[in-house]
Amino acid sequence: MGRRLKKAVVVFAALFGAAQLVRPERANPTTDTTRTIQAHAGTSSELVAILDRACNTCHSNATAWPSYTKLAPLSWLVAYGERAGRKAVNFSDWAAYQPAQQRGLLMASCQDATTGKMPGIYTLVRSDARLSPNDIQTICAAAR
Repeated sequence: MGRRLKKAVVVFAALFGAAQLVRPERANPTTDTTRTIQAHAGTSSELVAILDRACNTCHSNATAWPSYTKLAPLSWLVAYGERAGRKAVNFSDWAAYQPAQQRGLLMASCQDATTGKMPGIYTLVRSDARLSPNDIQTICAAAR
């Protein structure tokens, strides 16, 4: 049993080491600040502060790459979350959405925040992304 365990540890270590060679792209796209939700007329500074703190890492071109994102498979998970988040809504390219789409995206954000879907499990590694009841109320008010 001891020999099998040692062999398993060596194989695991080799696989873990090899996984570090597969690195996702970590560069953020450039952002035209005139197209962001922050530059959008009528966006409250309170909403902007919440989005900057809790949402921008996945839903903007300003993804933060903490040190733990250098290790696979965490790097893969964060890169996947960032791509999926930007695909769902990108607050850095807010002007690309029609006004009806913007309202719909804010309504979906309200619903996701209310049900706890967003920011979800991400708060395990980023406690500052947790939304308070007041934060959720602010997001929902912006959707109306």
